[in-house]
Amino acid sequence: MANAGVIDDYVTRLGRALKGPSGPKRDMVAEARDSLIDTAEALEDGGLDRAEAERIAVEEFGEIGEIAPAYQELLAVSAGRRLAALLFVSVPLTCLMWSMIWKFFPGDLAGYASRPGWFGPVARAVDLIQVAVGVAGGLALFALGRGLRRIRRPRLVVRSLATLVWVMLPTIGVLSLALMYGSYNPAGFPGYGTAAALVSDALSIVQLYGAVRCMSVTRRGLAAA
Repeated sequence: MANAGVIDDYVTRLGRALKGPSGPKRDMVAEARDSLIDTAEALEDGGLDRAEAERIAVEEFGEIGEIAPAYQELLAVSAGRRLAALLFVSVPLTCLMWSMIWKFFPGDLAGYASRPGWFGPVARAVDLIQVAVGVAGGLALFALGRGLRRIRRPRLVVRSLATLVWVMLPTIGVLSLALMYGSYNPAGFPGYGTAAALVSDALSIVQLYGAVRCMSVTRRGLAAA
């Protein structure tokens, strides 16, 4: 096997130039290294010494600044798919969870009568927003999967999805706080409501992390090093 000194230096620099999900990134760098080693070994079998074979293999593979953008776009698509799948599953589930809670609390007619007039419209607005975000996640998941060949700029899809999360989370947060305030804490609600809020907060943190990651991996000039 060819001495991998020059190749290791090259793939190390390639790995540092790329940002994205660790698994896909690791696979890409490993695939690039394997390709370089195969090329170097073929050149070595043709009579070149190892150092020269590696140098030529790296030279033929391309400069980091030339090949990194293509790799970075693939990583951006991978991050976008993860966020899209998360939204497609978690947002509708959150909507269903809270819908069931508001259905059972309060449990008497007097409790419903005590709710302010804006409670119903705000609750429906929260449901509609969450359903819309879930649908957007499903559409983005399709676009970044089977529909990828028809999209000229997948980076914009990924960034748009991340922006949607940044807009959705504070909006839903404010409206949800209003609903909890307007419910007047019916009997039994604090326990169930707190549990649901913890689940919602955990999912929101994961969604926010995914959105931040998508913005990071689609930043212009990222892979120009």
